[in-house]
Amino acid sequence: MTIEKYMIPCLFKTFFGFECLGCGFQRSLFLLFQGEFLAAFKMYPAIYSCLLLFAFAAFHYFDKSKKHKKLVWGMAGVNLIFMLGGYYFKHF
Repeated sequence: MTIEKYMIPCLFKTFFGFECLGCGFQRSLFLLFQGEFLAAFKMYPAIYSCLLLFAFAAFHYFDKSKKHKKLVWGMAGVNLIFMLGGYYFKHF
């Protein structure tokens, strides 16, 4: 049984015909769980910054101080840069 049968298809790609900035995240996460760290990065270069952003966002959810809010927004900006860079190198 492969987990790929249960992956959610990208609705953006289905409707518009081209990949979104998040395409590849599920497969990259699957590769990461298998221990294929470099393959996960090659599949979706923003995987590590996304996971770091999710961790900071969860931390901010439990401790809502202003320092953490700035940190989450900063990480979101860094993550967006990684997503745009990965998209550019993947398609151009």
